[in-house]
Amino acid sequence: MTTVIALARPQAAAIHIPPSTTLDAIQLHAQAENALSMALYYLRQPRTNVRGAMRKAVQSLAALSLMQAQQRTREAANDASGG
Repeated sequence: MTTVIALARPQAAAIHIPPSTTLDAIQLHAQAENALSMALYYLRQPRTNVRGAMRKAVQSLAALSLMQAQQRTREAANDASGG
């Protein structure tokens, strides 16, 4: 008979991004896409989780808004430098 030993796996730490950290546009796009994917997942379940879907949709919009604000900042910097 084989003895199976269950190994403890470390828990992954929650990702917290400080507000002062600037994110790459690719990272923001990925966050927005993942949040929307989760929102759809919540809505497709037999027991629909509307609150969870709404929360994820808001997270997605926040990532898109941040990406748009960073784009505007870059454009303003380019205009100011004459480039």
